[in-house]
Amino acid sequence: MKKLSLICVLFVILMLGACGDSRVHSQAVYMLVDTSGTYAQEIGKATKIINYLLATLNPGDSLAVAKVETRSFTEKDIVAKVTFDKRPSQATLQKRAFKSKIEEFSKEIKGTAFTDITGGLLQGAEYLNETKAGTKTIVIFSDMQEELGKGTIRDFPIKLDGIRIVALNVTKLKTDNADPRIYLDRLARWEERARKAGATDWVMVNDLENNMESILNPR
Repeated sequence: MKKLSLICVLFVILMLGACGDSRVHSQAVYMLVDTSGTYAQEIGKATKIINYLLATLNPGDSLAVAKVETRSFTEKDIVAKVTFDKRPSQATLQKRAFKSKIEEFSKEIKGTAFTDITGGLLQGAEYLNETKAGTKTIVIFSDMQEELGKGTIRDFPIKLDGIRIVALNVTKLKTDNADPRIYLDRLARWEERARKAGATDWVMVNDLENNMESILNPR
C-alpha cells in the first residue's frame, strides 16, 4: 500500500513538472535583417514581416530581431528581443513596445559595407537555444550574398541543430540576372550548409503576399 502511494506521489510530481515547463510547447523566432548596401532599402518589407510575427506569436513565445552587418556575432546587433508574458494583456503591451523599437530602428537604418550572415546565424542559434522553446526558427531577410570584411573568419562548420531556417525576400543581384546559375548556386550552397549544420528544414519564401504563413508553419 505504501509503495502504491509513493508511486502516485511521484506520478503527480512528474505531471506537475511537465505542466509547469510550458516552454517545450512554445516557439522562438530569431529574425536577421540584412542592412548592407542597397538591401537596407528593403526595410519596409522587413517591418511587415515583423508585424506579422508579432500578430501571430502567442503568450509564452519568444521573438528577437537583429541586424546583419559587418560583424554580426554579437548581442549589440539585437534590435529587440522579448519572451511574451503568459498573461495576454501583458503580452499585448510587450508587442506594442517591441513594435515601437522596430519603428525607431527602421528610421535610423544605414547601409553597411559588409554582410556577415554566418555570424548572425551563430548568434541566432545561441539565443534560440537559451529560450529552450519547442520550435526554433531563424528567419533571414537577405539576398543571401555574404561579403566579409578583412579579418572576419567564418569558413568553419556551424551548429544549427533543431532549428528551422527560413530565407525571405531573396532578391536577385545584377550578376544573377546576367547568369541565373549564380543565384541558384548561392541558394544551394546555403541550404547545403544549413542542413549539414543540423537544421531541421530549409524554407525559401519570396512571395510574401501569399506565403507569409510558411514562416512559422513547417512544411
